[in-house]
Amino acid sequence: MKRVVHFTLNGFEVEQEIESHKMLLDLLREKFELTGTKEGCGQGECGACTVLVDGLAVNACLFPALEVEGRSVTTVEGLIGEGGRLHPIQEAFVEAGAVQCGFCMPGMVMSAKALLDETPNPTEEEIRRGISGNLCRCTGYVQIVDAIKLASQKLKGDGRG
Repeated sequence: MKRVVHFTLNGFEVEQEIESHKMLLDLLREKFELTGTKEGCGQGECGACTVLVDGLAVNACLFPALEVEGRSVTTVEGLIGEGGRLHPIQEAFVEAGAVQCGFCMPGMVMSAKALLDETPNPTEEEIRRGISGNLCRCTGYVQIVDAIKLASQKLKGDGRG
């Protein structure tokens, strides 16, 4: 069975017909060709598929696509600013050396965005808790924590949140 869903995707009103058994990850990658959202484990354990739904970080691999009806979804592609300018969180990840293989980065950035939207000046413990649903096999997390601290500072002067 298929249904049409209407929602806001990265600031644009969209609609798409989707099969009832599909997950948000499928909708984003297959129908909208937004490949920044990655499928890592497919079981909600790694966080590579993290996106924001109404501002909250969710695992797109577990979130039923039909549940986005009337809601707002933001993917890592939605963070890019005018002229392709990176979001301050993305800039901070690059500057702090938090990007290595890059597979986990879209989900990590989106978890950081959700955290910083809720807690603009997080402690290290709050940062680690905020990204606890995201696995990285490359960095050892030190650079990622540093990047989120840097992003917090950047956002104070940027106003882009």
